[in-house]
Amino acid sequence: MSGSTSAEAALPAPEPRSLRRSLASIVLAFEIFVVFLAALAIWGLAVDETPFGLPRWSILVVGGVILLLTIATIGLLRHPWAYGLGWAIQVVILASGILNPAMFIVGAVFGGMWAYCMVAGARIDRNRAAHDAAGKEGP
Repeated sequence: MSGSTSAEAALPAPEPRSLRRSLASIVLAFEIFVVFLAALAIWGLAVDETPFGLPRWSILVVGGVILLLTIATIGLLRHPWAYGLGWAIQVVILASGILNPAMFIVGAVFGGMWAYCMVAGARIDRNRAAHDAAGKEGP
C-alpha cells in the first residue's frame, strides 16, 4: 500500500519556484552578513558621535533595522511588490557610503548583482514559461 489517498493524488503538482525569486533570496541573504559586518565596522570607527550628531549606538540600531527589513524581504518575495522593497534596500546600502565611503563600493557591487539577478531571472522565467506552454500545446 502506498499510503496516499485519492485526495492527495488529485492535488496538482506545485509550480516550480521562480528563478528570479531564488536569485533575489540569495543576494539578500549575502547582504544580511554584509550589513551586519558593515554596521559593526561603522560603529567601531565612530569616535563619539556619527557624522549627523547622533549617538554611536544609533548605528547599531539602524543596522539592526536594515537587517530585519532584509530578512523580512526574503520572506515576502512571494509578493511582486517585495522586489521594490529589495530595490529600496539596495539604495539604502549604497547611501550608507555617506557614513563609510567603502560602502559606496559594496552598495554598487550588490546593487549590480541585484539588477543582474532581476533581469536575468525574469528572462529565464519567461523562457521557461514559454517552453512549458509550448510543451503543453504539443501532441
